[in-house]
Amino acid sequence: MRLIMLGPPGAGKGTQAARVSAAHDVPAISTGDIFRANIKDETPLGLQVKQITASGGYVPDEVTNAIVRDRLGAEDAASGFLLDGYPRTPGQVEALDEMLGGAGHALDAVVELTVDTDEVVQRLLTRAQDQGRADDTEEVIRERMRIYAEETAPLAAVYKERGLLRRVDGMGTVDEVTARIEAVLAPASDQTPG
Repeated sequence: MRLIMLGPPGAGKGTQAARVSAAHDVPAISTGDIFRANIKDETPLGLQVKQITASGGYVPDEVTNAIVRDRLGAEDAASGFLLDGYPRTPGQVEALDEMLGGAGHALDAVVELTVDTDEVVQRLLTRAQDQGRADDTEEVIRERMRIYAEETAPLAAVYKERGLLRRVDGMGTVDEVTARIEAVLAPASDQTPG
């Protein structure tokens, strides 16, 4: 399966992506994880990304597209993948369409986790404390949510028009959300050729 997981920061995409990835035997590809690894290793990309994310901004499309293109070219992604945190802009949607079309592939489904904003802010503040993420202040979190609503949420409309969007309530226990995701993916996996 070739999937995208959409949702605002803190919606539980990473947790659910890991579960769906394991259930469908495809790699979960998180642009956030790739960026954080580069920040930790203080690579040139990491230093650039650190400066951008510290202010609550998103990494430019050309940087993100190049990273995703490289990752989708890896052997483990040849028969499928789950993208978490990508695409986030119309330009990234176009780039992904080109990447997939060039390889003769198409998306099977786009799962959008819907959540309550105040609940997500609390989740992220708790995560910041637990994981020592200095970039997760309430001000930065709310700025990311604003940017998501403005720039990324409209992508759901694009995928809805294509018949790929599957909205899932992201509130509740991890197991409840996983069950909801699997329920909406069942028709996509039934139609996906071997």
